[in-house]
Amino acid sequence: MKARRRWAWPLVPLYAAGLAVKDGLRRVGVLPTGRLKSPVVCVGSLSAGGAGKTPVVIALANLLRERGWDVDVLSRGYGRSGTGVERVDPEAANAARRFGDEPVLLARGLELPVWVGSDRFAAGEAAERDEASEQEADSSAALRNDKEFALPNDKQVALRADQRRVHLLDDGFQHRRLARAVDVVLVTEEDLEDALLPAGNRRERLASLRRADVVVLRDEERARLETRVRGLMSQNAMVWSVRRELRFPDTASRPGAVSTLVGFCAIARPEGFWAMLAEAGCKVAERVEFGDHHVYEALDVERLVKVARGAGAAGFVTTEKDAVKLSGAMLGRLRSVGPVCVARLDAKFVDQAEVVRELEARLR
Repeated sequence: MKARRRWAWPLVPLYAAGLAVKDGLRRVGVLPTGRLKSPVVCVGSLSAGGAGKTPVVIALANLLRERGWDVDVLSRGYGRSGTGVERVDPEAANAARRFGDEPVLLARGLELPVWVGSDRFAAGEAAERDEASEQEADSSAALRNDKEFALPNDKQVALRADQRRVHLLDDGFQHRRLARAVDVVLVTEEDLEDALLPAGNRRERLASLRRADVVVLRDEERARLETRVRGLMSQNAMVWSVRRELRFPDTASRPGAVSTLVGFCAIARPEGFWAMLAEAGCKVAERVEFGDHHVYEALDVERLVKVARGAGAAGFVTTEKDAVKLSGAMLGRLRSVGPVCVARLDAKFVDQAEVVRELEARLR
């Protein structure tokens, strides 16, 4: 078992005891669980970050949408300045600060409703109220604009009941105050070797995988991990594989067109980003790492410019999660050195047909 913070080893038993107390309170019903009208698919992990949940949420949302499901996303909005429950407006001023970097990334990438709130049950209720209001408005508009072809009220109600709707709960494996139909848990090789918080980054014991309906493994790690992981899972749980790939949507700023780059990021596991950049053929002269969910300021940008000029770099490369936190002025300052290449991490299930079949079976 590896510890990132050796000084914190004495605190691990206290953290584990806290987890046990919470589990006990849930078993006896002291900690309540709320249930939404539509089913919830939770995408979570054992670790505090870096497992790759956001690309998997996007992949699942796209698969469900292709099958005719109405999808929205419920997220905590970690580190956001906003309060209460809000629907994410990805084009709002300082959107990443107000709603959180990952919710903004999801809203832009999926173009579907994303709701944030520390209480995900309340966020789900807000999403369902909003959907009901939209349906009522659409129905009223149809009756006003085309009475001749409007369906009778009873048929309209039946159609609304038949609509397939699902909430995707982002990073919610530990948020057990909201009931879910399916628990999808991402597990990496690093998770299995990591220690519990606060010495490591693992939020739960490995035995918590008994609660998972699905475990998602990276395709390149599955052969090494599957036997061990299946020993931790319940008998009727499933294993899916996912392939990950870095893409650069802006063809004018692809790293191959820039000789030398400064890479920077504020993510939980930066070493994975550097490795994928190397595999993609990016020439990174210097690496600058900030803490996970770091909020960029003008001083950070000046530091990056200084590093780039000192290294003779002709541009920068960063992640989509970081790029959404950079203001127009910050991007302009960086571009005074050269292009800012934005790397998007895509996830694709190895057997998409199997994933859809098994997921819909559980949702039914």
